[in-house]
Amino acid sequence: MIENKLFDSKPEKAVLVGLVTPRQSKEKVKEYLDELEFLVKTAGGETVKRFVQKLQAPHPKTFVGKGKLDEIKNYVERHGVDTVVFDDELSPSQQFQLEKELKAKILDRTTLILDIFAMRAQTAHARTQVELAQYEYLLPRLKGMWTHLERQRGGIGMRGPGEREIETDRRIVQKRISDLKKKLAKIDRQKQTQRSNRGKLVRVALVGYTNVGKSTLMNTLAKAGVFAENKLFATLDTKVDKIQIGNLSFLLSDTVGFIRKLPTQLIESFKSTLDEIRESDILLHVADASHPDFEEQIDTVNETLHEIGAGEKPVILALNKIDLIDDGKTKQLTNIFKRHKYPVVFISAEKKTNLDDLKRVLYKEVRKIHVKRYPKNDFLYPDLEF
Repeated sequence: MIENKLFDSKPEKAVLVGLVTPRQSKEKVKEYLDELEFLVKTAGGETVKRFVQKLQAPHPKTFVGKGKLDEIKNYVERHGVDTVVFDDELSPSQQFQLEKELKAKILDRTTLILDIFAMRAQTAHARTQVELAQYEYLLPRLKGMWTHLERQRGGIGMRGPGEREIETDRRIVQKRISDLKKKLAKIDRQKQTQRSNRGKLVRVALVGYTNVGKSTLMNTLAKAGVFAENKLFATLDTKVDKIQIGNLSFLLSDTVGFIRKLPTQLIESFKSTLDEIRESDILLHVADASHPDFEEQIDTVNETLHEIGAGEKPVILALNKIDLIDDGKTKQLTNIFKRHKYPVVFISAEKKTNLDDLKRVLYKEVRKIHVKRYPKNDFLYPDLEF
């Protein structure tokens, strides 16, 4: 068993590395590194330095150029840095070469996200999903893994399969992946049966970028007791509750948050969790109106929804955390979102601001679908007045 530094008194020191390229501006790199720093903090580390280099494209062997690599190496040696985190996914050869050059633990954004998912997974289902994603990511990176694991005694990036001895025999890892896929297929069938047993109640799925307040809103609407925390990916397991507004009932589900550069391994292994979104009737898209990049976060979520086949569903956009912005910004955002084809509501889930407005919109949109299924009961559901 590898020791885990998260139980030490001092957080693991990390430096971050990003690239300015023709496709990624200096300002955009800063935004990405801000988010990467939050990921490191969520994983239990402390960012002590950032390194940014301007290149046409990542160096095929070392991601950064030789001069910048030497600069990083000198800083790591002088300051006793444990981990170097790269903002983009590294190839197996890049990771191997960087470990050799820097003699430190090398992580990329994908490894870090997978590690946080491993930390957050509470149920057997979530743990199986994360483990499958980790093994699929590790499979092409087995070369040199032993020297890396022997030198690094746990900490960030070492949860999940990293806690056990990873056999370098590719066949054994492939067998484990096959077993996990069979296990997940069985769970997926069980989940499908559970969803089909819910009857014809309208289903609303909470979606959004990670850490925008979905679980807080779920707790406010349903008193569901979903874990909510100001950290990324605070909850992984889907929670479904029956909600009643007026005399109309529907199902509300809280789902895993999305993030920029979401690892493809996670999208595949979290299929049954994402099915909750795919099979819903309405998406309640929660966005953090106080975040400086909230429009890009909305775009990221919309892109991911299209990737998983849920991009054409009816949407209600809930711009959350309006208690953290001034009236001028709220008015500006109101004018911007007037042009959108779907309903937009400004709320604060934590302060319970404008929740009646959200309930009215939810009632109206759920009612549209409900009366299509039960047209004879139309008269039972008049317009809602609070």
